[in-house]
Parts: sequence; structure tokens; C-alpha cells
Amino acid sequence: MANRVIPAASKLLKTIRPLNSASTSTISGISPPIGFSEKTPQATTTAITPADNAATNLSNFDDADKLFASVSTSRLLRTALNLHLVGMEPMVDIGMWVMRSRLMQTPLIKEAILGTIRSTIYDHFCAGENPSATGKSVLELNEAGLRGMLVYALEYAGDNDACDRNLQGFLDTVESTKSLPPSSVSFIILKITAICPMNLLQRVSDLLRWQQHDPSFNLPWKRDTFPIFSESSPLYHTLKKPEPLTPEEERDLELVHQRLMKLSQNCVEANVPLSIDAEYTSIQPAIDYLTYSSAIIYNKDDNPIVYGTIQAYLKDAKERLLLATKAADMMGVPMGFKVVRGAYMSSEGKLASSLGYKSPIHDCIEDTHACYNDCASFMLERIANGSDAVVLATHNVESGRLAMAKAHEIGVRKVHQKLEFAQLYGMAESLSFGLKNAGFQVSKYMPFGPIQLVLPYLLRRAEENRGLLNASSLDKQLIREELMRRLKAAIF
Repeated sequence: MANRVIPAASKLLKTIRPLNSASTSTISGISPPIGFSEKTPQATTTAITPADNAATNLSNFDDADKLFASVSTSRLLRTALNLHLVGMEPMVDIGMWVMRSRLMQTPLIKEAILGTIRSTIYDHFCAGENPSATGKSVLELNEAGLRGMLVYALEYAGDNDACDRNLQGFLDTVESTKSLPPSSVSFIILKITAICPMNLLQRVSDLLRWQQHDPSFNLPWKRDTFPIFSESSPLYHTLKKPEPLTPEEERDLELVHQRLMKLSQNCVEANVPLSIDAEYTSIQPAIDYLTYSSAIIYNKDDNPIVYGTIQAYLKDAKERLLLATKAADMMGVPMGFKVVRGAYMSSEGKLASSLGYKSPIHDCIEDTHACYNDCASFMLERIANGSDAVVLATHNVESGRLAMAKAHEIGVRKVHQKLEFAQLYGMAESLSFGLKNAGFQVSKYMPFGPIQLVLPYLLRRAEENRGLLNASSLDKQLIREELMRRLKAAIF
């Protein structure tokens, strides 16, 4: 399923056009997202610290009356149900079981299941199945003052044929942006696993880790890149010297480079950046290697096109960010990064434990928050100094406040092409609109495609990052308050 491309992808959107926190400050949205179809008219850095400044406060993010003023009661009730469903951890397990069960092989049952999902969770978190629906979602987003990050929901290609088919889907998506309103699409999102087989990513990562362990280890196929590891980066995934790539594997790796370069070149021509998602630490070295080698070629003239991703829940995140930006400076390459918390906490901890090592993830959520805010502060200062670009992808209200305060403190203009905030489509609407109303550029991470293609993608994201869906207590509270207010108004 993950290796299919969306039918008629070249027509996608032509008619019009996994950021994370376990904090209880997380804010989700409503379905469809409010404000759309029913909306109202070791470097030295200054750490981000809380600031009580009217210019940097989020506006009305906890005022349920104003927030939901234009939303019908029936829609609020449906939203409350959706948030309740996704907040129940067993629902993820049930969803995964249903999608893998024989029930999906029975046409009538399958249609009934997909119909139920389509009218609830899918409509809440996805931009659309077909060109018309997806185009409408992006246009409404643009009219509401937000931008779209197009997430063509493909990953885990098994062979070169699947990789080539997937690449064409991404190329068609880039082409579609040319007919949309200017700047309505902020990024194309790519998971490298969609254009490179997983086993090759694991092989390349093993070899890169061994070279970090033994610098004399020669990798004849290795291109120019930035540092991938820091001194504290975990190397436990590769416990013995790996065999060199076979001639066939080297040819396959070259094909991956060609696919990524073709996609990057098309993004240059369309003037829309390409953000490459981070994934598991077992394959992240290869992902960073491919990202940086492409960035060196295509990031020019103070215009980053290829963005990497820093996962702040990893203990070595800040060190690797410092090393990569320092190397980019020395090579004269403008670099863009998306800063996220991370989405693979459970699997990373289990893998490290099974091998007898400590988890690569921070020991507590407070350390993750501190690392995220520190990375954000570092990148904001680089922007203020005329370097690089950053996407601050977060659902954490406090991180949003602190980043706003920092940008205000150091004079980063609110509407600044090098600074973008981002949240998932259908979630954290209050944060998104609060940031937008304060004058910052804000994007929504928008998965799209036929339900049978996108649903497995969403379920994997939910399985990997259950805490994000379960941490919507404030959302539920605000919706309950508004429903109760309306009930009382109707009665009295």
C-alpha cells in the first residue's frame, strides 16, 4: 500500500492549490480545522526565557467563546467525539488490528469501515482524497492566513521500481504547486524511505557509524556532507565492522542520489523548499547524509531549498545542530532546519534497552523541552545574524510563547521568510491562529491522498507518537466549556 502513488497525482490540487510534545499545554483543533470553512472575518546563545510582553503574548488561545465563535454546535460535538476517540490509547491498537485483519478483505465490511473513518478521523486530520477536496482545503487554509506543508503520504518503498513510482508522485505534487496562490505552499515534505529502500538506508547508516568509530575506514562512495555525528551520538546500532557496499548496492545508492537531486531541482524551479523528515536513529545517519549532500548542491544565494530535521528529544541533538551549521558556514552553504521534538520515543527506548544501552532520548520531558527551546533560540539568533532558516514545529504553547519572545527580543521580523512555525493539520489550531494573529508565518502539516493510502500512514504516526494524541486535555476542556456555555445560553 505504501508503495502506490496517488492516481492522477499530476492533477492534484491544480483546480486551486509527524512536531511533538507530551506537555499538557498541547492544543488541538476542531474538525475540519477552525478558521477554514467556518471561520471568523556549543555556541554562545541567549537562552529563551519567559517574557511577559503584550507584543509577544498569544491572543485568546484559551478564550473558548472567541475561539469557537464561528463554529456550529454540531461541529463542536463531532470534534469532541473525534478528540475523545483519538485520545483513547486502545483505539490506536484497534485501528492497527482492523487495517491488518481479514475484515478489510470483505468488500461490504471494508466500505463500511472506511466510510466511518472517512467521516470522522480522516476528515479531521487529512487535507483530502482527490484534487478537488485537497485543493479546497489548501485554499481555505490560505484564505485563513496559514500556509500548507504538502505531505504526500508515502514511505517504506521496497525496491527501485517502487522508489521510482513514489518519486513521480512527489514530482507531480511539486508541479501542482505552480498553479496555486503564491506562497500558499510553504514546503514539500519527504520521507527518504519513500525513495530509498529501508535495507539500503540501514546498510549506509551502519557504514557511516563505523567510520565515526574508525576514521580510517574508507567509504569510496561517500560524497561531500556535513558532520552527521557528535562525540555523544549513539553508535550501538553497529556493533561489528560491516561489509562494504556491494557493486549493486553502490548503484542503488547512486539511484537514490539521482532521485533526490531531481526532486530538489524541481523544488528549486518551483521555488518551494523541500523538508526531509527525520526517522528512526537506526537509519537517521543515512538520511542526514543524503539531506546534507543534496543541500550542499542546491542551497545557494542565501536561499535554503533542502531542509534537514533536528529531533530535540535526542540527547545529541544540539551538538549535531552546532556541528552541521558550523560546517555549512565554512562551506558557504545556507542551511535550513525543521526543529521537532520527536516521534519514535517508544521504539527507540526498546531498541536501546534490547542491546543493553541507555536510551538516546532525554531522561525526562523537561530536558526535551529545554533542548527544543535551546535549539530554537540558536536558530533564531542565526536568522537575526542573516544566516540560515528554521521551521519551529511544535504543539507546545510555552515553546511558542518563548520563541515569539525571543524573536521580538532580537529583532527578527514577525513576517520573515526564514522563520516559520508549524503544527499538524487538524491540531493545535489555537496555537496556529495565535501565532498567525501575532504576525508570524504559520504552516499546517497536511497529509493527503486516498484514504486507503493515507490511513496506514496516519496509524503508524499515531502508533509511534501516542502521547501527542492523548495530550489534548486543554482542547477538550475548551470545547466542553463552550458547549456548556451554549447549553446554558439556550436554557436561560
